[in-house]
Amino acid sequence: MGEFFMKKDQIILGIETSCDETAAAVIKNGTEILSNVVASQIESHKRFGGVVPEIASRHHVEQITIVLEEALLQAGVTYEDLDAIAVTEGPGLVGALLIGVNAAKAVAFAHGIPIVGTHHIAGHIYANRLIQEIEYPALSLVVSGGHTELVLLEEPGSFKVIGETRDDAAGEAYDKVARTLGLPYPGGPHIDRLAQEGSPTLKLPRAWLDGSYDFSFSGLKSAVINTLHNAEQRGEKIEPKDLAASFQASVIEVLVMKAVKAAKEYNVKQVLLAGGVAANKGLREALTEAFKDLPMDISIPPLYLCTDNAAMIGAAGSVMFEKGKRSGLDLNGNPGLDIEAF
Repeated sequence: MGEFFMKKDQIILGIETSCDETAAAVIKNGTEILSNVVASQIESHKRFGGVVPEIASRHHVEQITIVLEEALLQAGVTYEDLDAIAVTEGPGLVGALLIGVNAAKAVAFAHGIPIVGTHHIAGHIYANRLIQEIEYPALSLVVSGGHTELVLLEEPGSFKVIGETRDDAAGEAYDKVARTLGLPYPGGPHIDRLAQEGSPTLKLPRAWLDGSYDFSFSGLKSAVINTLHNAEQRGEKIEPKDLAASFQASVIEVLVMKAVKAAKEYNVKQVLLAGGVAANKGLREALTEAFKDLPMDISIPPLYLCTDNAAMIGAAGSVMFEKGKRSGLDLNGNPGLDIEAF
């Protein structure tokens, strides 16, 4: 593919409200973060053991104006300086999405600024562009609470899903296993921390799904729960750190092996890690080790770009804006938005 050029000093405001973070960011030329403001709701949802959609929506309403103003202030720009507003159109919680979408439409209408509806997972993928330019064709391993996918990018703004989860996403399995172990929400970081202290001594299944790049973690989650319950019935004690290490080893082995196989088959130039679970230390280390002697480059975003943020939406929106994508004032939140049709 030819080089992907951008005009000088394009300024885009990114808005992200797909789940439980209210976020706004200002991105210059698709690659430079001028500001990246995130108001997290973790403390509000922690006591429920997960995100409560109604509470998330109310928090977004309370925070969106403050976050937008802070993002512009930190970036040293005004609405008049913006070339476009990129906002998460989907997927996500519909009530949460609507807050960001309607905020974007209000600003766009008031100031005459184009809107670019943006896919949440495209945002996670293009978070990598904020640390280095992407080489095409590229392969992204997307691992988050709601998604586990292998996405092929043959050119800028083009997405082809070659593998996806058939049941639980990896992050969802992490949270459910953490809950079984009595760990607080969000459970993924706690499992990762415990896994670093333990040894993968327990035999747990790997869902290889031969002949496919798809994933499945429901059976693994059930095996962990059954292992704990069976041990309790026998009066035996299983070390939580060893269970965490065994669970994490099973997840990571499948993710990494499939990513390596797909990268070779599709002869990609770069492999991109994306999504909230991309913050997992064990996964980051295993992926780096697996690709160290392979010809394709590996890109792993810093931790602050792995979890939900608006800088990634600005980066993805910049690519779509350059491709000519525009959304009207009839833009709506779409919780089931397809990345291939986007």
